[in-house]
Amino acid sequence: MIVPGPFRHFAAIDWSGAVGERQRGIAVAIAAIGTSAPALVRPDHVWSRQEVLDWLLGDMPDDTLIGFDLGTALPFVDEGAFFPGWSDTPPDARTLWQMVERICRDDPHLSATSFVDHPEAARHFRRHAGRKGEFFSGRGRLRVTEQAQREQGLNPYSNLNLVGAAQVGKSSLTGMRVLQRLDGRLPIWPFDSLPRQGSMVVEIYTTIAAIAAGRRKGRAKMRSWEEVDAALASLGGAITGRRGPVDDHKADVLLTAAWLRTVAHDPALWHPAALTPHIARTEGWTFGVR
Repeated sequence: MIVPGPFRHFAAIDWSGAVGERQRGIAVAIAAIGTSAPALVRPDHVWSRQEVLDWLLGDMPDDTLIGFDLGTALPFVDEGAFFPGWSDTPPDARTLWQMVERICRDDPHLSATSFVDHPEAARHFRRHAGRKGEFFSGRGRLRVTEQAQREQGLNPYSNLNLVGAAQVGKSSLTGMRVLQRLDGRLPIWPFDSLPRQGSMVVEIYTTIAAIAAGRRKGRAKMRSWEEVDAALASLGGAITGRRGPVDDHKADVLLTAAWLRTVAHDPALWHPAALTPHIARTEGWTFGVR
């Protein structure tokens, strides 16, 4: 088995699919190799999606494992297509990213409104105001990695669901515009082969980090520095020493950056049994799902 590395830094990014230039839902944290406490990147800054992309390509330290809290693709395996019934449905994830970018090229701030409202794509989404495409049924289709998340006791949402506080569909679509820009500049797992050195992007699910740090599934969110420090201590690293409230986006990335540092060199997480070459090309995988 090939395990990438050695990584020297571990970054976690909480993403947003909301309309507008700057998003309070975006947070970035980084942890250095060793046991020092993770730190927020630009802690008082309200990020734009473009600024995160610029940081990744210009200011991020070398040899960083970057976790994005979003879905890197849509369900494919269950139906043999991302968009059954659409003659232009892409054959793989990279082509999907390119399609999202092409349709949304005039959308400002790396948003994805034009794709959400595209007459063919919309047939597969659950959207606001009770709008549900004829191909969307139940809670929505899941990728193989999300089915594996369920088997681990988690509660993933379909990336085709664009409604509700817990949905990640819009974040995933805007994230695809960033992935398309990173493609060829940073390797993206599992679509790219694992490098022996350098930086790499992975998809994360912050609840996995929270559970690994002793949080219960239904109480994964942390809203105080004391809760963050208790979780960090359970992972064996230094704590922040801060007190008082903290928003859950910042709490999530601080803990997940520290968690990535503890698990990045586990070969089993890079080679889950269900991750076939076909799934790696089409649906991708969530790092940390065995």
